[in-house]
Amino acid sequence: MIECDIAIVGTGLAGMRAGVEIAEKSRKVSVALISKTYPIRCHSVCAEGGSAAVLREGDSFELHEWDTVKGSDFLADQDVVEFFVRECPKEIIRLENWGCPWSRTADGKIAQRAFGGQSFPRTVFAADRTGFHEVHTLYERLLSYENVEFFNEFFLTNLAIADGRIQGISAIDLKNGDLEFFKAKAVILATGGAGRLYGFTTYSHQVTGDGIAIAYRCGIPLKDMEFMQFHPTGLIPSGILMTEACRGEGGYLRNRLGERFMQKYAPEKMELAPRDVVARAMWKEIIEGRGFESEHGPYIALDLTHLGEEKIEERLPMIREAAIKFAGVDPVEEPIPVKPVQHYTMGGIHTNMFTETPVKGLFAVGECACISIHGANRLGSNSTVECLVFGRVAGERALKFAENAKEPEIPKNFIKEEESRIYDKIGKGDENPHAIKKRLNEVMDTHLWIFRTGEGLKEALREIRELKRRYERVVISDSSRKFNVALLSTLEVGYLLDLAEVVAMGALLRTESRGAHYRLDYPARDDEHWLKHTLAYYTGKEPRFEYLPVTITKWKPVERKY
Repeated sequence: MIECDIAIVGTGLAGMRAGVEIAEKSRKVSVALISKTYPIRCHSVCAEGGSAAVLREGDSFELHEWDTVKGSDFLADQDVVEFFVRECPKEIIRLENWGCPWSRTADGKIAQRAFGGQSFPRTVFAADRTGFHEVHTLYERLLSYENVEFFNEFFLTNLAIADGRIQGISAIDLKNGDLEFFKAKAVILATGGAGRLYGFTTYSHQVTGDGIAIAYRCGIPLKDMEFMQFHPTGLIPSGILMTEACRGEGGYLRNRLGERFMQKYAPEKMELAPRDVVARAMWKEIIEGRGFESEHGPYIALDLTHLGEEKIEERLPMIREAAIKFAGVDPVEEPIPVKPVQHYTMGGIHTNMFTETPVKGLFAVGECACISIHGANRLGSNSTVECLVFGRVAGERALKFAENAKEPEIPKNFIKEEESRIYDKIGKGDENPHAIKKRLNEVMDTHLWIFRTGEGLKEALREIRELKRRYERVVISDSSRKFNVALLSTLEVGYLLDLAEVVAMGALLRTESRGAHYRLDYPARDDEHWLKHTLAYYTGKEPRFEYLPVTITKWKPVERKY
């Protein structure tokens, strides 16, 4: 049994920012930072483009709020958005003071660039490696605190909850295969999204929705899970992200006729319309036969050639390197082959605006949480700074809770049952978990993609439920304890199947089109019936759905044009 005051699960931007906040405020409270990988290998390092904040004359908090609410297709909670927007600049300056090497203007100020759906170039960046530098800044700072301990390569399996309050967590120590129990007064989940539901995705392979699925199984509702974001520009065939900064720096999207086709879909914003708008436009061009053809299927050209080598090397060096290495294309000389790619989980664990879940002492933050800033569609560069703003809030709230909490006690039956579940009950059949995951990815890529239909969603649900039945007979090929990757990946597939069912059923029930959820059989937004959040509850059978009103403080929904 490992004892700590606060356990943080996940060491990406959100988890590490929470850890810094706790340690800054108290050197007495013990903090355990628990992660599936090493902290600097978290998925947050893959964030390329930047972090949004109001820093310049000509911009304003109200503009950033409006852009975010409009971008969300009016599903964002406006009180949360207002708080978030006003905190963003503080986090950018804090990271500056802690040593984050932001890119600079000619006169030495923090540089900003344009991003989709933003009415002002407010995206702060560090070339095209923003997440990498933000992560390293926080990690280096955390190393200076004596009350913070890292538990790297520990895989979360369950939450210990008793009397409506968190008591701790269980996690497999991957190095030796033992199941460890962390007793904690407060727990912060910062475990990331669920992108590996899909085959064509920008996500690292470890992003399998673990924390979201575990919270769901423990009775905590999931909010707005039907809203999955598709980024317009994924490199083919790998899916590696070609950051929105490519278009923010002036890149064009062209079809095989050489047309900058966004003129037809978003004449004012063109390539810098929000992601859902651009992704739909690109997919329509492909469906209607105006895409380029390749051995890897149809694609659209991302043209940076007119920017010149000097600008590309200064602002987009990693993009050039990735395009050359993974597609054999130098963007200085020819366009990059791209198509829309799954990129972000707008939904997640239901929390209030202070990151609190319905379980006392349990907090959720970052992409695993749905605080409801992004609504039905996230604006680029709002996610990394969300991790910073609400990572601080989660750390602050968890510290306050832990300082006043009674000693936790993990129930003995929880320990016994969890050990039996992991080591005795899973993996005794003959089904291949990798084959199940491959088929799940195909189902999601086919039926829960950019354009959806009722018939397709019913078929997806049928197939997902069949995969869940097959999963009950799954086999784990490796019987050893140390670094048992077969056990790890099998547990991940179980998490993904539970989440896939929630996504598909939520999408089927939502008979409208809003943001990233586009129904060909219900192409209009329906504010009369669907201006509300989805809440999905685990029942042991199929999910149970309830709904929650959207908080509107300033802006009533209007037609969304760009």
